[in-house]
Amino acid sequence: MSDKRYDYVIVGNSTAAVAAVESLRTQDMEGTLAVISREPQAAYCAPLITYVLAGKIPEEQLAYRPADFYERMKVETLLGAEVTELRPEAHEVVLADGTTIGYGKLLLATGGTPIVPPLPGVDLAGVYTFTRYEDMCRVREYLEHRQVNEAVVVGGGMIGVKTAEALVKLGIKTTIVELLDRVLAQALDEKGSVAARRALADGGVRVVTSTGATGLGGSEVGVVGVQLDSGETLPAQLVIMAIGVRPNTTLAQAAGCAVKRGVIVNDHMQTSLPDVYAAGDVAEGYDVLLGESRPVAIWPSAYLQGQVAGANMAGSDTAYEGSVAMNSIQICGLPTISVGLTNAAPGDEVLESTSANGRDYRRIVIRDGKIVGAIFVGDIDRAGIITGLIRDAIDVSDFKHKLIGRDLGMLSLPKDYRLHQVMGPGIEV
Repeated sequence: MSDKRYDYVIVGNSTAAVAAVESLRTQDMEGTLAVISREPQAAYCAPLITYVLAGKIPEEQLAYRPADFYERMKVETLLGAEVTELRPEAHEVVLADGTTIGYGKLLLATGGTPIVPPLPGVDLAGVYTFTRYEDMCRVREYLEHRQVNEAVVVGGGMIGVKTAEALVKLGIKTTIVELLDRVLAQALDEKGSVAARRALADGGVRVVTSTGATGLGGSEVGVVGVQLDSGETLPAQLVIMAIGVRPNTTLAQAAGCAVKRGVIVNDHMQTSLPDVYAAGDVAEGYDVLLGESRPVAIWPSAYLQGQVAGANMAGSDTAYEGSVAMNSIQICGLPTISVGLTNAAPGDEVLESTSANGRDYRRIVIRDGKIVGAIFVGDIDRAGIITGLIRDAIDVSDFKHKLIGRDLGMLSLPKDYRLHQVMGPGIEV
């Protein structure tokens, strides 16, 4: 018998979980609801932790919702409590301390887990991941107690780039080590990556590409260096592992839930287990452009999935229509946005534009008359218009010559589409 039972239980407390709470409560304000999270903090904005470390924003600005959010939503929180087992037949979850919590409907919003390669020395003091608030706190405390002059960030994706930027801001000589031939390879093409690398160099970050870490050297006080497969050893008193994250499917998989790369869900965010839903980075969301489901670890998708899951848990009939992958990151003052499928396939048409100084770059990929991907570096003013055309699957064949220009605006678009986008008294389109 459960120690306590709720109508709804949510495991996790980030974007998808918050969205599910808000959506669920629009349908049912009286059903009992609990949020269980391994992290002891209230919901916070994880992408901002590098800004807090660098001192760019105060820690208070991490809060994702106001302090009274859980009270207003009638949520009982079990923060700092880890779910170690899911018992779908009994409709229960088990906590690390042995407590069993019963549920009517359950949402798995367990997010992703940082990938840490099994390198020699990876367990040395001074080696961290950097995806959670507790990571930021540990790194900050480590910096307070040890003299750190040099740091190495292993991985040149978004987490690695932003962490490296934060460390340089603190006066630490920092090198990014990336196994692929360019930084931000998942978001930017070669030209976009060149601009990003130039911005990093201008910001004081050294970048080493096409090179992997083979091991970490240490002393009695902690890590002292990173060995590369090129034979070079980079001195480092701090190492950040930023290779990426994988869906945290351990709990679901152990309970017999259908899992591929992430937890498999239908368009109502239901898993293969009865009354169990999944949303956010742990789930395989539908990618509109690829026409398949896959993990898409971005905040907008997590929120939309959480909304759908929460509504359906409360008895609604709401379908998740899918999302378009989108990444936005500012690199040492250089804004970048990538949307959709930025690598062209055979037969695709590619439009490109580069400013004279090389700082501003645009790339648009067109397939069968429709935009399927875009990259904006530097000047991102018209990224919203292009993103809308991608999401709405608009045939751009008749006005594609206008897409790459700096003067692109709503009046550049077909009248029928403008009417669809902009409606209201006093508006002429």
